[in-house]
Parts: sequence; structure tokens; C-alpha cells
Amino acid sequence: MNGLKINSAIISALMAVFTVAMTFIILGAISVELIDSIGITPSQFGTLILGFFLSCCIIQLFVGPLVDKVGFKPVAILGFISTAVSLTLLSLATSFGFALFACILMGLGAISLSTVGNTLMPVVLFEGKDPARASNFGNGFFALGYVVTPLLVVFMLNSLNMSYNSSLIVMSILMLVFLAVTFSATFPKVSIGFKFNTAFSLLFKPAVIIAALALFCYISLEITMGTWIRSLMNELYAGGAGGAASSNFSGVVLSFFGVAMMVGRFMSASIKNLTKIGARLIIIMSLVSLGAITLMVVATSPLVGIIAVILAGLAFAPIFPTIIGITFSKFEPGLYGSIFGIIFSFGLLGGTFIPNIIGNLSEGATVQQGLMIAGIMAFILLVISLFIGRVGTATGARKVVPD
Repeated sequence: MNGLKINSAIISALMAVFTVAMTFIILGAISVELIDSIGITPSQFGTLILGFFLSCCIIQLFVGPLVDKVGFKPVAILGFISTAVSLTLLSLATSFGFALFACILMGLGAISLSTVGNTLMPVVLFEGKDPARASNFGNGFFALGYVVTPLLVVFMLNSLNMSYNSSLIVMSILMLVFLAVTFSATFPKVSIGFKFNTAFSLLFKPAVIIAALALFCYISLEITMGTWIRSLMNELYAGGAGGAASSNFSGVVLSFFGVAMMVGRFMSASIKNLTKIGARLIIIMSLVSLGAITLMVVATSPLVGIIAVILAGLAFAPIFPTIIGITFSKFEPGLYGSIFGIIFSFGLLGGTFIPNIIGNLSEGATVQQGLMIAGIMAFILLVISLFIGRVGTATGARKVVPD
């Protein structure tokens, strides 16, 4: 790919976002085994997921400025160690409280690595000249992790006859390999005397506010798809009756969503000067997302549902990384960590609560009907996207620099 030169910092950034995807999906991948092993209810399992995402929201506010203050490498090391320890603790959990603690610690690892990966990629990829393109390329590896992790778990559980505990240990060892690579990597220095009160002032920047609102909508949609696609396809395939065949089918369709996101992000990363045209791409993809979700709501057959899921994956693909890239392009690199901390933390609130609202509305009805909430979020995202390219880009405007 033109302009792409691989070095140790890039490898660490890609490993970081890949690992974030693992943490986001691992609980779903081992849900049945974990519930049976430690004797918790589905409601308690839902609390584990809620605890993970709430911890992410809170921790993100502190980790973002921390990257700007101490640099990439210490936070990356913290992220890989925290993730390795949390996976090990989760494998040893024998009670709900133990598992909840492991999930909260995993939130620290996930957010540390997410912040490092998403703020480092625009600096080291494509010579730092096209943040939106760099973010799309790097987040293609997030989508890859989203696809590979459940497949890896299934392979270890079914083909290798390993327990879920052993599977988690294998993944924690993988984190130690990533940690070793990070220790030996050379990272760029972008911190320029950052002060923590600078982060507070960013809360009032229009470009940051618009990006935060957009991510609130977008992340709520992405987490909704990861949470409810299997249930939706089960309804379309077997009228909600379930069964092994329905479960396998819905699992395959969920993987289609991840593959579509991965392909879409790598395709977007092939577009030169994406930062300049990215605002229009976000508008178009937000509109397509609304159409795909509408198709899910009205689908009457599995085939239509599959088409809608794949279309949603392709449409979702460039939205998150392009929002990140465009927003970063309006500021200096020394502020990337704090900016990401603000907008991603607010975005995670959407991913924490909107899928739960859809689940509550689906009780006594169907997931398909509950997805109308996702449609509303997609419409709001479309409206917000109309302002992303206009805010903070007035003629003669200069990038915001640290105080």
C-alpha cells in the first residue's frame, strides 16, 4: 500500500487494536461455558458485560491524558500486562465477584491498548499525513480480532478439546508475546509538556463535542450488532425456537458482520487523502447504515437478514476510524490521547446502555422490533455527520495546540 512502511511501533499499534477486539468479544465467546462453570445466571453474566464497559468508560477519561503525559510505551505495557492478568484471573474465577473483578481489570487493559493504538496509528502510518486513512487501516486489525477470537475459542474448545479456562490461559500467553514485542519497540515522542488541565479545556471544543456525539451513536450501533445479530438471525431462521442448527447458523452470520467490517476498513484505507473527503464518506455510510438496519427490522427471511447484516458491516466499517482521523486532523498530536479519551469514553456510554435498552424492549416482543431503537440511533448519527466536516475547519483556522 503506497506510503505504508512497517516498523516496530506500527506492529505494536496493530497488536494493540487486535487485542482490544479480543477483550470486547471474549465474554460473548465463552458465555455458555463461563455461566455453567461458576454457576451464575444470565442476568449476572449481563452484569459482567456491563461492569466491563462501565469500567472502560471511567478509565478512558484518565488513560487518554496519561498517554499525552508519559507517552505510548508505558501505557501499552500497562495494557498488555493488565489484559494478560485479567484473562488469567477470569480463567481461575469460581464466583461472580471474582469474575467481575477480572472484567474490570480487563477494562483497564482494553482502554490502555485502545488509546495507544488509536492515537499512535495516525502518527506512524502513512507518515502521519492522512489520519483518517491510517485509522481505517489500523482498525481493520480490530475487525480481524473480532473475527478471529470466537473462531479461535471454538477451535480450542471443540477441535482441541480444551476447557474454556485453558483457552483463556493460551490467550494470556499471547498477550505476553505482544508485551515482549512492545518492550523492544521504538515509539515516537509526541508529548510536548502536556498539562492535565488542557484535557478539560478540550471538552468545550466544537470538533470534540461533535465527534463525541457521533461516537455515542456509532458505538451503540456496533455493540448492538455484536450483541443481537445472533438473536435476530435465530428469530428469522427458526422463529426463535433455537436449536443447534439455528445457533450455528446465527454464529456464522455474526462472523459475516466482522468480515464485512474488516474488508470495508481495508478498502477505505486504500483511498488516498481520505482525511479530506472523509466527512462525505461518513454521511454516505451513515445513510447506508440506516438503510441496512431498516432492512433488518422489516426482514421476513434469513436471506434478507444476511444481506442486511453484511451491508451493515460494510457501512459501519469506515465510520469510527474516519471520525477519529478527521477529528485528530484538527489538533496537534500532543493532544490525541486526551481527545480520544473524551470522545471514546462518551461513545462507550452508548455501547453500554443502548443494547441493554433494545434487550429490555425485546422482552415480550422480538429483537427485530427492538432494533427500531438502533434505527433511531442511525438516523441521529446521519444528522450529526452533516456537521463533522464543517466544525473546526473554517478558512484560515489553525490546529489547536497544547497550552
